[in-house]
Amino acid sequence: MPAATRTSAVRPVVLSTALALAIGGSVGWYSSSVAAMPQQAVTPAPQLVVGLPDFTHLVDEVGPAVVSVEAEIGSKPRVAPQRGIAPGQSPQMPDDDQIPEFFRRFFGPGGMPMPGQPGQPDARPRGVSQGTGFIISSDGYVLTNHHVIDGADSVRIRLADRREFTAKVVGSDEQSDVALLKIAATGLPSLRIGDSKTLKSGQWVVAIGSPFGLDHSVTAGIVSAVGRANPYADQRYVPFIQTDVAINRGNSGGPLLDTRGQVVGINSQIFSNSGGYMGVSFAIPIDVAMNAVEQLKATGKVTRGQLGVQIQPMSREAAKALGLSGPSGALVAGVEPGSAAQKAGIQRQDVISRVNGQPINDSSDLPPIIGAMAPGTKVTVELIRDGKPRTVTAVLSQLDERGASAFSGDRDDATPGKAAAAQANALGIVGEDLDDAQRRQLGLQAREGVLIARVESMAAREAGLRPGDVILAVGRNDVGSAGALNTQLRGAKAGQALMLLVRRGGGGTQYVTVTPTKD
Repeated sequence: MPAATRTSAVRPVVLSTALALAIGGSVGWYSSSVAAMPQQAVTPAPQLVVGLPDFTHLVDEVGPAVVSVEAEIGSKPRVAPQRGIAPGQSPQMPDDDQIPEFFRRFFGPGGMPMPGQPGQPDARPRGVSQGTGFIISSDGYVLTNHHVIDGADSVRIRLADRREFTAKVVGSDEQSDVALLKIAATGLPSLRIGDSKTLKSGQWVVAIGSPFGLDHSVTAGIVSAVGRANPYADQRYVPFIQTDVAINRGNSGGPLLDTRGQVVGINSQIFSNSGGYMGVSFAIPIDVAMNAVEQLKATGKVTRGQLGVQIQPMSREAAKALGLSGPSGALVAGVEPGSAAQKAGIQRQDVISRVNGQPINDSSDLPPIIGAMAPGTKVTVELIRDGKPRTVTAVLSQLDERGASAFSGDRDDATPGKAAAAQANALGIVGEDLDDAQRRQLGLQAREGVLIARVESMAAREAGLRPGDVILAVGRNDVGSAGALNTQLRGAKAGQALMLLVRRGGGGTQYVTVTPTKD
């Protein structure tokens, strides 16, 4: 080793030794000083977690009530699912690493073959969907996921004691992803139903299922969050339980259990960009599932209440524009004609803050609360309008599952075909009048909406506005021509946030907040 290197290597040791000698020389003084100081009692911190849980007794107790589900899929034409998948992907074969992360629903090994494009009829070859279920009553009622048995010609149930039964599908609800089955047997072991509303983040939970066809596999973890919305699938009426419990193909439909052995959820989906478990799993709250069960038993279908509003999340910009202290609540972007909301006097740009006393912190909180109520239910809605609180009463109508949901998608196919009817205004938006044919295509009424032909300001572009969008209103004021749009925007001042009601994509609407800047 070169001398310079050796010297450098020794130097820290020499410095440390010198420091030790200096400290050693003062040890006596330090010790006597400490002895003279009054001593304070140190209270030990409480033990917050004692040991690790042992789930063996729980599994012994509840395991016999967990079953395997096999759904045989025939060649009947059916409509491919439209939820929970990325464009061009199948919910049964989502293993492309290049697609964005999204919620996935899983089947067992050799799951159903890939269907056609979402929403299109698809004659599929025969295959088997494998999942999990659990017995909820000794007379043979079994719960599983809708997506496990969707489109099945026949469903077979295999019990823990290896007995097999052909199951009858009592009813199935796509929106909540719950299916109720019945087998001809009595005296069966069943699971106790818990209360998912009492779940809190950090609680231990256990899953039992058949990942990859491995019956009665047990995994455990904690509740990561409750009341999670699913932005990647049209399940806005399900406040999911998020956990870190390992869930894989074949776990769908299995029970999520608390430490008392009570069912608190049905394992349904994971969040992944590879097709495998990545530490984020989602379960349907058992309260939501049992609401569906009672209706499926009684009528064979599930109905939900509907308020009749299109909503969107509040943003900081929107809160500032509305003069609110923070971005909480559900911003009303549209009110359906003749709906419960319209009859109650709810208007666009209202911010819903509570329903029957339950706080609406985020827009995703509202649909599960409304959807859990029966049509005809009277609800009290607290809202903020023009910075002032108001309270209205609405009588819920029945949800039309075919109706358009909240704002969705970007409009890429609307390219203006004629010159703009007006010059850019203070927001740098060049509007173009729509003709009757364009309005019919967009589902608009006469003299409704202005097409954006050009976006010239950076503020408007950064807000997300682009050619092809249709502006329906500025604030609460409707606009039906480029001239009317310019009139509404004439007084726009730098730094003053404005809210534009915009339609694009599949017909939904959303407020976009734009703050003009100085040139």
